[in-house]
Amino acid sequence: MQIRALDLADDATAAAVHRIGRAAYAVEAELIGFDGIPALGESLADMRARDLNWLGAVTHDGDPAGFLAWGEEGDRVCIDRLCVDPARFRQGVASLLLRHALTEVFPGRPVAVTTGAANAPAVTLYERLGFRRGPDFSPAPGLTMASFGRAVAPAPWDGGRGSSDLA
Repeated sequence: MQIRALDLADDATAAAVHRIGRAAYAVEAELIGFDGIPALGESLADMRARDLNWLGAVTHDGDPAGFLAWGEEGDRVCIDRLCVDPARFRQGVASLLLRHALTEVFPGRPVAVTTGAANAPAVTLYERLGFRRGPDFSPAPGLTMASFGRAVAPAPWDGGRGSSDLA
């Protein structure tokens, strides 16, 4: 699987991302017992109009298996969506995308994300990758969301061999 930027100006790419997103959010809706997830009703044009950065996990055949989209607020990265084609669930696609983004695309930056509090696979993924759970909140009746944040990792300790302003 290859990780690469996705260009939603390309019709085939945008259609595949839209299809995967709707399918993945339909599964999440079932998991959390709430079918009012905004992305479920989002048109292709609305999705393309979002001011987001898009990264995809693409098979050797060139087909997207999943994607990650994010926006930026100052130095902070706000993950808007992380979706995997349901046919590719439990194959490490989400982990691959998120690990790549954290280490290669926005290393050293704080990252925030929300997911349905009852979406156990997503909650487990974020916790496993070092996100700390913040407060839950309810943006709509019948929906509880979990917030997560990942602070900037501290620089590795160099055993005291680095420079010092105390010398």
